[in-house]
Amino acid sequence: MERLRSWLPEALAAGVAGVAGSYALAGFTQAFVAGSLASTVARVTPGIVVTAAITTLGDAGKLLTVAGGFAVAVALFATIALAARAAGDAVESTALPPMLAGTAAFGASTLLTGALAPALAAGAAVGATLVVVPLAARVGGDAPDPGRRRVLGAVGTALAAAGVAYPLGRRRTPGAVADDPPSDPEVRSLLAEASAKSLDVDGLEPLVSDEFYEVDINAADPTLDADEWTLSVTGAVDEDLELDYDEVTAMESREVFTTLRCVGESLNGRKMDTALWTAVPLRDVLERAGVGENCCVMLRAADGYYEEFPVAALREGMLAYRMNGDPLPRGHGYPVRALIPGHWGEINVKWLTEIEILAEPADGYWEKRGWHGTGPVNTVAKLHATARDGDRIEVAGHAYAGTRGISAVEVSTDGGDTWQEATLSEELPGKDVWRQWAYAYDSPGERHEVVVRAIEADGTVQPKERADAYPSGPTGWVSKELRG
Repeated sequence: MERLRSWLPEALAAGVAGVAGSYALAGFTQAFVAGSLASTVARVTPGIVVTAAITTLGDAGKLLTVAGGFAVAVALFATIALAARAAGDAVESTALPPMLAGTAAFGASTLLTGALAPALAAGAAVGATLVVVPLAARVGGDAPDPGRRRVLGAVGTALAAAGVAYPLGRRRTPGAVADDPPSDPEVRSLLAEASAKSLDVDGLEPLVSDEFYEVDINAADPTLDADEWTLSVTGAVDEDLELDYDEVTAMESREVFTTLRCVGESLNGRKMDTALWTAVPLRDVLERAGVGENCCVMLRAADGYYEEFPVAALREGMLAYRMNGDPLPRGHGYPVRALIPGHWGEINVKWLTEIEILAEPADGYWEKRGWHGTGPVNTVAKLHATARDGDRIEVAGHAYAGTRGISAVEVSTDGGDTWQEATLSEELPGKDVWRQWAYAYDSPGERHEVVVRAIEADGTVQPKERADAYPSGPTGWVSKELRG
């Protein structure tokens, strides 16, 4: 046991070095061992735990998953190092532990990621650590304390590995796939229209979002090459169909403003955004494959995600390959994603690779975890901005009702007893787009409750009753208490 404790700092340093080696050649991609483990952890975590993390922790839940992936990867390589050191001690060999640990770490990393170069770097880093740390401990002879020198050598080795790996891996981490500023005149015109129609309210995001939320099941996003990407249409079709990126982008396209809202957000959360997408109608693809009046469809993605919903909704859908005039960012599904108007964001599958037409219903990824977010999105009016100018108070936000549209937003400054109509932004082209609202009033001089509700295009008032995100998305009127 005493020997095991003495090897522990060295083993932990080997764990850190192995993760660093993997990151140096993979960057934060799915070839990175910690990213791969984090994604695996998310997939095997029980649905009730995932739901609790989404509804209580929000984005912090994903950060914890990533941290968990790092911890598991360090522990894996550290355990390999400890086992190798024990094996070497058993046969009284100093050469065996580095070779055994390096080989085992390479094998484990390869099995987890399938990426040979990052796995080789991980194995080399683990093996090298079992050489460097004992050497550091022997520097200076027998004084003053070889155990302390071993700890310091382990810490120094781990820090050095991380310091070298970070800039290398960061350069290998793919960023957004983007061209120069939009050159298409129609794109520039539509973006300018959205800017002109946005209300001038401090703290209120414009009609085309400055930052578009991202939600997916990955720790690291897939890194796909458009030249190698294909989309297949399979299942209950007259003829299987496969399209490559050039074939999709050669189809007749259109520019569409579309809003997406996350089923797992809080009622007044910020996971609802809008962009201008370049997309081709899915109806054309379905007709080529010969899709009949089947019940359902399963969309599948390169990261293993899948979601099921009615074929009827798919017929109104699109394949998007540009966002605000640029190729899709990797975090939004490069090279091609689905857009299904009026439905929760979860079925707008990113990194789309397969459209499977089903003969009978099946559960999608989130349905297997207890969610029911494949239906039309719930209507909401959000209150995100408040400003004061003397005795005047201005409140503002966004309202969205999917393809049902927004005709008005009403504001109450007395907790819902009386209502006044807010100013709405002009409508953007499209049938699945949010609108901004703003309302200014004289301060009542005391604390008061502001409540907002949306009115759909046909006059339907947004339901008052509140419900949490789980299992079918948040509902209810947004309210906020303000001082006088």
